[in-house]
Amino acid sequence: MSDGAPAPPADLSPPLTFDGSRLARAVLRGLGWQLQFDGLPAAQGVLVVYPHTSNWDFPLGILAKWAIGMPVVFWGKQSLFAVPLIGRWLRWVGGRPVDRNAPGGVVDAAVLDLRQAREQSRLCWLALAPEGTRARGAGWRSGFYRVASGAAVPLALGFIDFGRRRLGVLSCLRLSDDADADMAEIARRYEGVQGYRPALAAPIRLT
Repeated sequence: MSDGAPAPPADLSPPLTFDGSRLARAVLRGLGWQLQFDGLPAAQGVLVVYPHTSNWDFPLGILAKWAIGMPVVFWGKQSLFAVPLIGRWLRWVGGRPVDRNAPGGVVDAAVLDLRQAREQSRLCWLALAPEGTRARGAGWRSGFYRVASGAAVPLALGFIDFGRRRLGVLSCLRLSDDADADMAEIARRYEGVQGYRPALAAPIRLT
């Protein structure tokens, strides 16, 4: 750009689609929700889901995952996986336990997994809630950004909008070298999306 300002993150086309569950789509429709998903731009990437303000987000997210047919994995509290039946079910739906006392190790492992998946032409998408909690926080935790940047994979913007009863994937983009510009663009794309408890949604900025 002539004024020296950083270019916004590049938008990406979504050629990759899946055969999702008709039953899950029917359940969402019956609950009054509309699914939005046009595809993914690559076989590997990071999917963030925002906003996360209620316990309802998880079952709706699982229904959307099944309806889309997207075999994502997601991070969860390590303590939940210690409960026998719950832990087994969480692993079955794609959950991976995270030790929050060692976040750097989790990020490094995710970057390595995504890089290896690309080398092996293996499908691998990591889904997570960047707020990290249902309570209102100061912003987004940086793990998603470090994983997507470190592995050089696309970032997909997942959403659950209780205001318009829509959920799915807004769009996909490639992060630039300017985190502030990236987060400003992400915030612009999420404009108008409303969580179950809007006051608890964290501002879209890295903490």
